[in-house]
Parts: sequence; structure tokens; C-alpha cells
Amino acid sequence: MSESQPPAEPAAPLPSRQASKGPVEVPHTLIVWSGMTWRVLVILAGFVALFYVMGLIATVLVALFLGAFFTALASPIRNLFAKVMPRPLALITSILTITVAITLVLFVVVTSVINEAPALTKSVNSAFSQLQTWTQGPPLNVSDADFTKYVGEVESWITSALESFALGTVGSIGELVIGGSVLIFAVIFFMSSPEKIWAFVVSWMPTRSRGHVDTSGRLAWESLSGYTRGVVVVALADSLLVFIGLLILQVPLAPALAAIVFFGAFIPVIGAPIATFFAAIIALAERGPLIALLVVVLTVIVGSFDGDVLQPLVMGKAVSLNPLAIILMIAIGSITLGIIGALVAVPIGAAIYRVAKYLTNRDPEHPFLDEPASAAAS
Repeated sequence: MSESQPPAEPAAPLPSRQASKGPVEVPHTLIVWSGMTWRVLVILAGFVALFYVMGLIATVLVALFLGAFFTALASPIRNLFAKVMPRPLALITSILTITVAITLVLFVVVTSVINEAPALTKSVNSAFSQLQTWTQGPPLNVSDADFTKYVGEVESWITSALESFALGTVGSIGELVIGGSVLIFAVIFFMSSPEKIWAFVVSWMPTRSRGHVDTSGRLAWESLSGYTRGVVVVALADSLLVFIGLLILQVPLAPALAAIVFFGAFIPVIGAPIATFFAAIIALAERGPLIALLVVVLTVIVGSFDGDVLQPLVMGKAVSLNPLAIILMIAIGSITLGIIGALVAVPIGAAIYRVAKYLTNRDPEHPFLDEPASAAAS
């Protein structure tokens, strides 16, 4: 070794297997997703508990909702009467007016259905007999046993739906009395002192959030009341259009079929077309396949006019939802609460959507401020 070369440094010892072991680091993505997962599970558990409690007091909640529905119909009439008479008298007169109007409409509709029920049943049986004959041939080749089984399944589904609706709506005599009492007092107080009731509810909120709660509640009520008044107008218009169309096509039982469309229109988007399609079955039995096809065309026209003209024109912002979202809401409501759920899903969903737009600052007419004026003033 020459003197000019420095001595070689000894090689660093290799790290032992024990020294290479350290604490295992959990990936950040896994931490984030696990945190989101347990939070979502907690939220879902909260919703399950909430729906369980709501199921225990469903009679009261349905009565309050019907009270709000009735109030939304009667309030404009009350305001109109208040211009020419004292406010208490206007309140009583408006309640009586709406009650008489609803009773009269229900009487006409139910009487029409009852009077024509035998002929309606005969026509339905005749239509199913023709369908059975047609389905036996190609391309379906459905046997008599299979067709009878399918018809039986449809009948059992309709029967169970009606039974669940009757039990869920009426229940026991005690629940009926309680629900009726809550409904009557709710309508009276909702119409006589709505501002005081809402101010009491808002007063229990934290001071900083009272302005947001107040605006959210007013937007929800605006959506609900707009939907309530609009759906009645839409139902009347749909039933009138179907009645005129059936008269032109000379389809029998037109009053009863128009009455079915009236009730079906309370379920947006799908209610009126399904009810009108039922009229096509009657037309098939009584007037033949050509008239039945024209009734199907009438179904498409009424559905398009309902969704594209009537609802945007009458309801406006009350139901500014995509038709797919409406169908999903109706499906979820039907699965959870039956027919009642299908009826209330859209107005409740529309109110929630309106409030969500405000809280996420996507409502240009109502900007979401960090410190609402009412909170700052308090």
C-alpha cells in the first residue's frame, strides 16, 4: 500500500433485521375513509332512531301534516275574507268554505265510483279475459295457469296496499279520535296565530342560528303551501282533461275513470299516467284495441302536459325537482310508509331540497350570511 492512499474506512455494518422494524404507519387515505365511515354509520343510526320514534307517534305527525295541508289551502281564502269582515269571522268562514269544498269534491268522486262500480268491475274482468286470450299466442305464449298466477299476485298486492293504507290511516278508534282532535286544533292554531307559534319554535334555537332557522322554516312552508295548492289544481286539470278525452273517444265510465285520475294526480309524475292507463284497460274491453291505443296516447299527452306545463306553471319553485328525483322519493316513501309515504314524499322532499339550497348558499334570492341580521340584532 502506498503512503499516498488513505487507509480504507471499514464498511458500515448492515442494519439488523430487528433494527429495521418500526411502527407500521396507517395510510392517510385509510384514516380518512375510516373516519368518514364511522361518522356515516352514526348518522344512519340516528336516522333509524328518528324513524323509529316517528313511527311511534305517526298518528300525531300525520294529523299535523294534514293540518298544514288544510291550512295551506285555507290561508289565501282567509286573507281574502279578512278584507271584508273581522279576522276571527274570516278564519271561521274560510275553514267552513274549504271543508264544504273538500266534502263536496269527495262526495261527487266517491258517489261516481260507487254508482259505476258494478259496470267498472265487469269491464275490468272483460278486459283481463281479452288480455288472457292475446297472451296465449306468440310471442308471449303465456299459459292459463301462469296468467292466473300473475293476476292473483297483482290482486293481492292491490289488496295489501289498500289494507295497509286503511290501517295506517284509520288505525284504532282511539287513534282516529286522537288524530282528528290534533288535526282540528292544529288547523285552528296554524291559521289563527302562525307567527306566534313559529316565533316560539325559533326562540328555542341558539341565538346565532335563529336567522337561518327562521329563513329555512319560511322557505319550507313556502314550498309546502305552494305544492299543496298546486297539486289540487293539477289534479282537477288532469281529471278534466281525461274526462273530456274519454268523452270524445266515447269510452264508458268516463266520470269514474276521471275520478280515479283525480286521486292519482296527488302522486306527481306517475300518478295520473298510471290512472289513465287503467282507463285504457276499460277502453280495450268496451271499445276495442284501436280506442285503447288512443287512450294510451291520451295518457302520454296528459303526462307530458302535467310535467312540462302544469306543474312548472302552477307550482313554480314549490317542486323544482328532476322527475327522476321525484320518482325515487315516491319509491322510498312507498317502501317505508306505504301509500301515505307516496303521498307525502314529494312535498317533504321538495321542502328539504329548498332548505338545502339555502343552507348551501345556492339560492340567489336568499343569500346565506354568516351572521344573519336577526342574530346580530339579538
